[in-house]
Amino acid sequence: MYRFEIEHICAQSGARAAKLTTRSGTVQTPVFMPVGTQATVKGVQPRDLREIGTQILLANTYHLMLRPGAERIRAAGGLHRFMAWNGPILTDSGGFQVYSLAKIRKVTDEGAVFQSHIDGSKHILDPERAVALQEAFGSDILMAFDQCPPAKADDKTIRQAMRRTTAWLGRCIEARRRIEDCALYGIVQGGIDLALRAEHAADICGHDACEGFAIGGLSVGESIPEMYAACQATARCMPEHKARYLMGVGTPEDLLHCIGYGIDQFDCVMPTRNARHGHVFTWDGRLQLKNKRFFADDTPLDPDCTCPVCAQFSRSYLRHLFVAGEILGASLLTQHNLAFYLQLSRAARAAILADRYGSFARQTVDRLASRRWSAEG
Repeated sequence: MYRFEIEHICAQSGARAAKLTTRSGTVQTPVFMPVGTQATVKGVQPRDLREIGTQILLANTYHLMLRPGAERIRAAGGLHRFMAWNGPILTDSGGFQVYSLAKIRKVTDEGAVFQSHIDGSKHILDPERAVALQEAFGSDILMAFDQCPPAKADDKTIRQAMRRTTAWLGRCIEARRRIEDCALYGIVQGGIDLALRAEHAADICGHDACEGFAIGGLSVGESIPEMYAACQATARCMPEHKARYLMGVGTPEDLLHCIGYGIDQFDCVMPTRNARHGHVFTWDGRLQLKNKRFFADDTPLDPDCTCPVCAQFSRSYLRHLFVAGEILGASLLTQHNLAFYLQLSRAARAAILADRYGSFARQTVDRLASRRWSAEG
């Protein structure tokens, strides 16, 4: 049911165009996956996600395990039916919460014990449970349970996370029951040490039972040049014939750089989270829509954007919604920002197929830099 087929590698760079087939549909890569943490992309209906060209969504195992729970989702017919999304779904394993919820969890070689951020109740998450939860959700792509160390962690901490992640991947593989109709991705750690990244990639990517592999532990405090170096070095160590997924990254510029390193899949909360604060992504840089200079601006958010928001509404109107505290404002900006990321991914794919990705990426990064975040918007 799962297949990954490379269609073309750009002659100018290592960028790849591929086709990823799941039981819920086919995905053309490189692809950006909107984040639907709690079985919803905040403020956007599934029909709107389809209209802007969403191919695949991401959901969060930790949050769904707490609320509404795996049994409720299973009884509702699985995550696809529960949230009325009939396309592919990738679920993370909860491993990032091992990193982000440091004050309310304890990690051992067996797994992690969490205190719920909702009601303080105690929960155990380990490789076996992470796989069982994702299979109960009916996910198309399952992520192995991993430990993500802070970017600037010491060598001992990073090596411990690598050792646990490797051992936990073996347990995830053993715990699988749905082998024919879904995929399992292993995760490479190693901080920003390129030698450790190569070492861990050899361990993780040696598991032929995994259908794809991810780069974890980036965008967690390291500098942008360090992140790019770690991503590029890790991608070079990963099998060419399997999908490569960079977790939790990032800005449009990040996507352009990392697609050039041979990354196929991305996710990040940035387009949705920033939209809720009035931050807009455009082909000519970024806008802070709440700025007064947009009060009487009757142009679209981005004249070169093809999304329904830009086709119907002006900057002036959308700014008014934010100033008035209307929920619709955040919803419409979220749709636009996601549409921009998806259009960027499609444009990158077209450039790869035309053997001009290197020049496309350079020109687009330069164009995006024409407007930085500033008080003037």
